[in-house]
Amino acid sequence: MEFNVERGVFLDGIQKTLGIVERKTTNPILNNVLIKTGGEKITVIATDREIGLVADYRAEVVGEGEITVAARKLYEMIREIQGDTVNFKKLDNNWVNISCGKALYKIPGLAVDEFPEVVDDEDVGFFHVPCSVMREMINKTFFAVSTDEMRASLNGVYFAVQEGVLLMVATDGHRLSIARQAEVEEIFDTPGIIIPRKGVGEIRKLVDDGSESVEIGVKQGAFIVKRDGTVLRVSLIDADYPDYEKVMPQEEGIDILLDKNQILHSLRRMSVISNERFSGVKIRVISNKMILSSINPDVGEAQDEIDISYGGKELEMGYNVKYLIDAIDAVSENEITLEMRDAYGPGVVRTVGKYDYMCIIMPLRL
Repeated sequence: MEFNVERGVFLDGIQKTLGIVERKTTNPILNNVLIKTGGEKITVIATDREIGLVADYRAEVVGEGEITVAARKLYEMIREIQGDTVNFKKLDNNWVNISCGKALYKIPGLAVDEFPEVVDDEDVGFFHVPCSVMREMINKTFFAVSTDEMRASLNGVYFAVQEGVLLMVATDGHRLSIARQAEVEEIFDTPGIIIPRKGVGEIRKLVDDGSESVEIGVKQGAFIVKRDGTVLRVSLIDADYPDYEKVMPQEEGIDILLDKNQILHSLRRMSVISNERFSGVKIRVISNKMILSSINPDVGEAQDEIDISYGGKELEMGYNVKYLIDAIDAVSENEITLEMRDAYGPGVVRTVGKYDYMCIIMPLRL
């Protein structure tokens, strides 16, 4: 087995596997990527048994074969060597020579026998979705996914397609983020599924730098994403997602129009003195003013004031400052609406004039 490949292409290909390969595992093969040749390309495969990545890259193939090598070490080697073309050659006893310019590495590999099989993309009913749509919807929900391993159903993003409307929902029990997108050319339905947090992160990487479309489909308990010769397979969470609609406020609140950057800077000034024990910000709204304050006995106090257009009744409520920052930062527009309620009702961050995003944040007693 031997091939020559552009250093930049090989580096990018191995880098995309680093979020998937296992850092700590009792099975050393899961630290490795499988590299095999075929025709005028090489195929790089990585898996942790729950997520699988298969990506093809153009290369000059000198000899056919396949081998697995440590992903992180391979990435570090390619990153540090200098030159335009990398020569990769499998030797006897599964050792590998990697050379570029005058630099040469010789590392041990592992035979492919024990490498887990990654399900292919055959017989999958794919549908096209713009990369920009997937990227924006993930950005508006990913931050709210729970990290509590005891609540498996909340450890991912709920995804569904109904009559051409894409829906993503995430919650950790303290906040609930909902993103909708109706600009889907192909009309198709997908029953609700739960894509695990790690898998959503890998999907975001796949669509992050793309302006064209990505293909998505569901097969045998897996969400499959395909783009530019790369296939990502993510095993779904087998659980029932909570009825998120029950959390949505039924009574109307009071909408306050805010400049996104202005309120973000003010909230970040409040967050300077916050920590895990004291993370609250008190927001007081009076005539044409919003006053923000935060108190942390371990650090001190902070207060800020911004001008707003408001002539309603006085409101005062406390929220987790990080939750507000996450919810507002996810909006791409320049203005947002903060819907406040008294009597310790939830706050809601929305896009202005649209119904494609809302984040419900439970209040704090400060």
